[in-house]
Amino acid sequence: MRILNGEQVTSHGNIDGRRDMVEILEAGLQAADPYNNTRALLKRDGNILKIGNPRFEAEGDPKSGIDTLDLNNYDHIYVVGAGKGIQRVVKAIEDELGQWLTGGEVICKHGDEPILERVGFTYGAHPTPDEGCVAGAKKILKLSEGTTERDLVFTIICNGGSALLTLPVESISIEDVRKITWLVQIVKGLHTSELNYIRNHIDRLKAGRITRAFHPAKMYHLIGAAANGGTDVFRRAQFRDLTNYEYFMRTNRWLHNLPDASNFEDAQRVIEMHGLKEECPKSILDVLYRADPGMGTVKYDEYIKTNSRFFGVMPDDEGMKAARDKAIELGYETHVLTRMLITEAKHAAQMTASIALNIDNRNEPFAPPVALVTSGELLVAVGDAKGVGGRNQEFCLSAAMRIKGSEKVVIGSVDSDGTDGPGGLELEDAPECLGGAIVDGFTALEADEKGVDLFEYLKEHASSEPLWKLDCGLNIGHGISTNDITVTLIRG
Repeated sequence: MRILNGEQVTSHGNIDGRRDMVEILEAGLQAADPYNNTRALLKRDGNILKIGNPRFEAEGDPKSGIDTLDLNNYDHIYVVGAGKGIQRVVKAIEDELGQWLTGGEVICKHGDEPILERVGFTYGAHPTPDEGCVAGAKKILKLSEGTTERDLVFTIICNGGSALLTLPVESISIEDVRKITWLVQIVKGLHTSELNYIRNHIDRLKAGRITRAFHPAKMYHLIGAAANGGTDVFRRAQFRDLTNYEYFMRTNRWLHNLPDASNFEDAQRVIEMHGLKEECPKSILDVLYRADPGMGTVKYDEYIKTNSRFFGVMPDDEGMKAARDKAIELGYETHVLTRMLITEAKHAAQMTASIALNIDNRNEPFAPPVALVTSGELLVAVGDAKGVGGRNQEFCLSAAMRIKGSEKVVIGSVDSDGTDGPGGLELEDAPECLGGAIVDGFTALEADEKGVDLFEYLKEHASSEPLWKLDCGLNIGHGISTNDITVTLIRG
């Protein structure tokens, strides 16, 4: 089970609805596992390794098909990369290659259970990087020294890789990288893509540089996305003239083993548009505004000269689909509202709760029992607040206040990697970082009875403490990361 405290969160309030919610979220969390996809991509028979599967290719990939490799032709076989949930991908490669695998190094998030046997791993912090991230990145860079055409390298970048794969240029300290990350992503609440305009240009491995480092080795890049899946929502709207392959090659900013589409001017624009100059560390401003051409990121023209292919092994929508299917199995008419919800958590909560109450009170636009499912990546701008929380927790806490008194509505939201936010919760028997929450119409009433002021906690973005005290916070096992899963139930 990924949800470790199911009995705790189903012991009160709308008990039947909470039990359904745990089953639905558990199904989604179990399905978001890239291990099986990776095993389906690689097939070894003795010394012959076949790599390829149309399920994981991007539409329009000029290197389409299955590659057949004689492993006797390679001096070393390495696995390198970073991300939340990366160990599940690496474990699949370990299990398929066995003793043919020389080794490697990957960077995981603190709290992940170790499961690797042949590939080294270093723990780092997310979303703000720490010295562990730097130490792991240095090990990866060291492995790249002296690689030749007779080396085979698998690079892996999953969700969280932009923070975990951190090796700043020598003039910038890790503390300065932490400051700009906290400022942009936590204080300002901007999306990761905005932050990456900046950090792609102050790092030695991001933005395709990991591929540059291992050239001229033969490389297979495994990415934490569905090559023909979840990106389609935005691609069709904004890049409808591009194939999926062209989309990854021409617009990417977060898959650091693929070419980068950003430049120094983009980073400068983010700094100026959001008024970051006064608070941004001087060392970072110096690099961004000097715009040294020799520090440019890897662009498409350079990338295609490397001996590389890429595959999308992360089951991008599988978690959401499994949650939807479980809801249907439990008797709910189920509707997917969006596969890519990117907005402020409390605003999304108010809208979602309002729709749920409309269904509850007016049977519009659907008649109960109904399940509404969304996926994506919510945002929280905390400003100067110092509270411990996360985007899914803040969503649930805000929604609990809106659905107060409803006997039918239950709302749950989880981060699929098991850790929702930076963590830092210090309560007896509580995990350091919650993975999400489940609330219902009784939650705010129970808070009133216990003297828990939800509004004050929400104002300080301190959602973890009240949710845990009210037996609504979820303790989730770590290790897999796709998009968040949010489910709203309106029971009959």
